[in-house]
Amino acid sequence: MLVLGIETSCDETAAAVVDERGGVLSDVVHSQIAVHAPYGGVVPELASRDHLRNAEPVIARALGDAGVRLADIDGLAVTCRPGLTGALLVGVQLAEGLSWAAGKPVVGVDHLVGHIVAAFLSRPGVASSVPELPFVALIASGGHTALYRVDSLELAGVRELGGTRDDAAGEAFDKVAKLLGLGYPGGPVIDRLAKNGDPSRVAIPAPMPERDSLEFSFSGIKTSVARFVEKNGAPADVAALSDLCASFQRRMVDVLVKKTIVAARRERISTIVLGGGVAANRELREAMSHACALRELRAVVPPLSSCTDNAAMIAFAGVQRLAKGENDAGRIEVSPTTSLPRVTRKGRGRRG
Repeated sequence: MLVLGIETSCDETAAAVVDERGGVLSDVVHSQIAVHAPYGGVVPELASRDHLRNAEPVIARALGDAGVRLADIDGLAVTCRPGLTGALLVGVQLAEGLSWAAGKPVVGVDHLVGHIVAAFLSRPGVASSVPELPFVALIASGGHTALYRVDSLELAGVRELGGTRDDAAGEAFDKVAKLLGLGYPGGPVIDRLAKNGDPSRVAIPAPMPERDSLEFSFSGIKTSVARFVEKNGAPADVAALSDLCASFQRRMVDVLVKKTIVAARRERISTIVLGGGVAANRELREAMSHACALRELRAVVPPLSSCTDNAAMIAFAGVQRLAKGENDAGRIEVSPTTSLPRVTRKGRGRRG
C-alpha cells in the first residue's frame, strides 16, 4: 500500500508518500517561517494564502521524489484537525479533489494522532527504534502539550492522561523569545543560546511543579520572564542572555520530563515516546533519554524530521484507516480542535 499524505494545519505545507510499514519514500516540507517572522507569530490569513500557492508544487515534488504517479497511489490522507481552519481547508479541499479525480479513497487524520504514530516511521539512512505498545506519549508543540496512553494506533486506542491548562510548551518558547527580541520561531534560538548558559544564574519558578498532577501550565513561567525583563531589562550581552535562556529552558524541560516519568510509572508502562515540534529540543531529548535510562524505562526519541510538522506522519496515520477499507471521500470536515477526548479543563481554579 502506498499513501499520499497532505499536511496544511498551520505554517508548513507538506506532502509525503509512505508505505504500509511506515517506510518514507518521500517527504517534502515547505516552511512559512519567512512569511510570519516579521509578525512574531503565525498570521492565519497569510498561512492560508501561502498554502494555496505552494500545495500543488509540494505534492508534485513528493510524488516525483517517490518515483510514482497519482495513479500508483492506493489512497490519500489529509490533516483535518486540529489547526487553523483556513489552512486546513486548503489541504482538505485539495485532497478531496485529487481523490475524486483519481478515483482513490481519502481519509481525514487528526494531527495529534500523526505526531503519535511518527515514531513508527522509517526514513532512509536514519537509524530508528520502533516503540512497542502500549506506551506513554508526550506530545509537545506550538499548539498542544499533553500526555497520552497509547494502546493502539487508532483513535480509540489513545487516551489523554493530562494536558496543559493554558499555553502549550512551544507557545511559551515563542512568547519568551519575543519578549527577549530573539525572533520567530523562538524555540531553536532559545535552545541554541541555552547550550552555553548557566541555568542556575536566574531564579525562575518551575511551571506547575505538583508531582501528583499530570496537567501542565506554562502561562506563569512566561509571566516570570516578563517580570524579570521589566525589572532588569532584556540582557544586553550574550552571556547574560544565554543564562536567562538556560534557566527558562531548564524549568520547562524539567517539568515535561518529570511528569512524563510519573505518567509512565502510574500507568505501569515501560516505554516513553516523544513527539511534536518541542521534541526537537536538544535538552529535552537528552534529559528524557537520561531520566529513562536511570529508571530502566525505554525512551523512543524520533529523528528531528519526524518531530516537526510533516506529511509522512499523516500518511502513516492514514494507513491505519485505509488498510481497513475506510473512506471519507466527500465527507471530511475541518475543526480547530482535536478528536481525542480531553480530560484537562482549560483555565485556573481547583479541580474536583
